[in-house]
Amino acid sequence: MKKLISIIGICSGAMIGAEFSSWFHATPAWSGSSNPFLQQSGTYYMNVAIGAFLGWMLSTIFAKPILQLMNSGVKQTEGMPLRQLLSAVGGLVIGLCFAALIYPAIAMLGGLWKLVPIVIACVCGYIGMKIAVGKQDELAEAVKHLLEKPKVVAAAGEVKGYEEHKILDTSVIIDGRIADICKTGFIEGTLVIPEFVLEELQHIADSSDLLKRNRGRRGLDILNKIQKELDVHVLIYEGDFEEHNEVDSKLVKLAKLLSGKVVTNDFNLNKVCELQGVSVLNINDLANAVKPVVLPGEEIVVQVIKDGKEHGQGVAYLDDGTMIVVEGGRDYIGHTMEVLVTSVLQTSAGRMIFAKPKLLEKAL
Repeated sequence: MKKLISIIGICSGAMIGAEFSSWFHATPAWSGSSNPFLQQSGTYYMNVAIGAFLGWMLSTIFAKPILQLMNSGVKQTEGMPLRQLLSAVGGLVIGLCFAALIYPAIAMLGGLWKLVPIVIACVCGYIGMKIAVGKQDELAEAVKHLLEKPKVVAAAGEVKGYEEHKILDTSVIIDGRIADICKTGFIEGTLVIPEFVLEELQHIADSSDLLKRNRGRRGLDILNKIQKELDVHVLIYEGDFEEHNEVDSKLVKLAKLLSGKVVTNDFNLNKVCELQGVSVLNINDLANAVKPVVLPGEEIVVQVIKDGKEHGQGVAYLDDGTMIVVEGGRDYIGHTMEVLVTSVLQTSAGRMIFAKPKLLEKAL
C-alpha cells in the first residue's frame, strides 16, 4: 500500500510540475523534432522532475499517517449501523452530484485553478455525508413512509391501504384506557411508542413522589400488556428530535414526519396539535361520545351517595361517571331508587343530568 501511495505521489507531483512549467514559455530543447514530447523546453523537464521528487518525498513522509487514517476509517465504517452507512453513502453521492453541477463553470480555468474542482468535490461530498448522517432517522422514516403509501392495483381496481401510525403520548399510556380500546379492536394500524416517551415514563416511575412513581409504573405495565397480551402491532421509535426539548413538541414533529395521529387525553397537547394541523385521537372525546344517551322523561335507577349544593338535593352518578342531581334526593342518601330525568345539561366539564324521584312523580 505504501508503494501505491508513493506512485500516486510521484505522478501527482509530476503533473503539478508540468502544469507549473506551462506558465512559462521557454524555448524547446529540440525545436526541429516532430515528437511532441521532445518539443518541450528544458524548464518543463526540470519542473516535472522536481515535482515528481517532491511528490515522492511527501508521499513517503505522510504514507504512515495516511495508512493509519485509512485503517481508522475502515474500522469506523465496519462498526457503523447499516442505516447510518447507507445514509452516509447517499449523502456523499448527492454532494458529488452537486459538485459535478458546478464543474462546467470552472472547467475552463487554467493553471492551478484546475485543482479547484477536486477541492469542491471533496468539500461537497463531505458536507453531504455529514448532513445525511445527522438526518438518518428522518430519512429512514421518510423512505419507509414512501414505501408504505397506498398502491393502486390496476387489475382489481382496488387500493391497498397502508397501516396508519397512532402515536401514543405519556398521558394516554398512564391513563390505561388505551389498552382496553385496543382490546376491542377499535384501534387499527400501528401503535408508535417513541423512545423519548419511554424515557419520560421511566423518569416518572423513578420519581421520589409516591403518586408519580405509581403512575409511571402503571404506564410501563400498560405498555407491557399491550405488547404481550394484545394483538396489536407496536413500533418503538428510537429516533429523537434534539432541536426540541419538550416531549409534546417532539410528538407533533414525529406525527408530521409519519403522517400519523397523536393519541392523547392531554387538553393542551390536543390544542397544540390542532394548531399545527396534526390529527388527534382524544380518549376523553371518545369516552364522551360513547356515553349512554339519556333523554328527559326517561327513568333510571341510581344510588344517591351524597347531598348536593342546593337545599334538599342529592347527588348520584352513572357508571360512566356522569353526575345526576336529584331534586329532593337528600332524604334518600345511601338508598337505590328510580328517578325521572327532567333535563340534561352539557357543560365544558362534561354532562350533568337533573332528575327527581319517581316516588314524588307518582304522588303528584
